[in-house]
Amino acid sequence: MVKLAAKCILAGDPAVGKTALAQIFRSDGAHFQKNYTLTTGVDLVVKTVPVPDTGDSVELFIFDSAGKELFSEMLDKLWESPNALCLVYDVTNEQSFNNCSRWLEKARSQVPGSSLPGVLVGNKTDLAGRRVVESAQAQAWALSQGLECWEISVKEMENCEAPFHCVAKQLHQLYREKVEVFYALV
Repeated sequence: MVKLAAKCILAGDPAVGKTALAQIFRSDGAHFQKNYTLTTGVDLVVKTVPVPDTGDSVELFIFDSAGKELFSEMLDKLWESPNALCLVYDVTNEQSFNNCSRWLEKARSQVPGSSLPGVLVGNKTDLAGRRVVESAQAQAWALSQGLECWEISVKEMENCEAPFHCVAKQLHQLYREKVEVFYALV
């Protein structure tokens, strides 16, 4: 049984639901806060995610980051050497989706020369009548960037664990590949 530890950056514009997602994930869906205060740096959420069919697990250290540009300088230090990325946008806010490329670039700049596994997460699917970012558009962009794509509703507690389980699987797969390379060298 292997237990991996990984730093996962939770990034995206303000008010897309990053903190709500982190809190729902931490509490196994038992805790949805209706009112949030602006995250002014980074909140840390730690949770162990089992990897199906392996007996292994990944302990995710999820860095819930401020979305405001005001805190951008502070993020550079806090974002150092991430292992994975969870990029969140609001399906009712096209600008939050468009800004994902900027957030992705910022995260990837922290690991030059390496790939950064991750997921693109469209939140607020419960607001279907206000949706402006279509699933196909998000999936196409995610695929072009090497990211898995998920849609969730933190408010309705729909699919909130799936992105993190996906990240854990991606990290475990990278680990397995590195172990195989190591054994091939021995």
